[in-house]
Amino acid sequence: MIVRAARVADVAAITSLYNALIPSTTTAWTETLDTEAERLDWFERQQADGFPVLVAEVDGRVAGFTAYEHFRGAGKWPGYRFTVEHSVHVAEEHWGTGVGRALVEHLVDHARTAGMHVMVAAIDGANTGSIEFHRRLGFAEVARMPETGIKFGRWLDLVLMQRILD
Repeated sequence: MIVRAARVADVAAITSLYNALIPSTTTAWTETLDTEAERLDWFERQQADGFPVLVAEVDGRVAGFTAYEHFRGAGKWPGYRFTVEHSVHVAEEHWGTGVGRALVEHLVDHARTAGMHVMVAAIDGANTGSIEFHRRLGFAEVARMPETGIKFGRWLDLVLMQRILD
């Protein structure tokens, strides 16, 4: 496995990974799939903001990606400028193989080097696998917000987890 900075050529694979669970799970609180053009716009914004997009390659194919962004909106609340919110997406056939762990560990290293203080994960309360995954990586649950979102006609609980980086 190789973890590296994503390239424009990876956007199709990143889009596919992002969209994979949208139709059937509450991993992402949307029912609309991203287009490659939308993901490319996101990728370009990430680069313009100096925020990383990392991919894990297994046997020459993108098996997962991770990134972080502004927490609570770009520039709106400057007090949060040292806090970032991340996401990680791994192809289902690579779950439990260390791909997600490697991606997040590299992302944490990047955030530390960039002077970030806290990394936040916002997770659907029913996604116990992701909650446990983040716990194993040193994230602590700091909030549970009942019925904060909706998808598939049902209310969803939001779990916020954070890791202090320095």
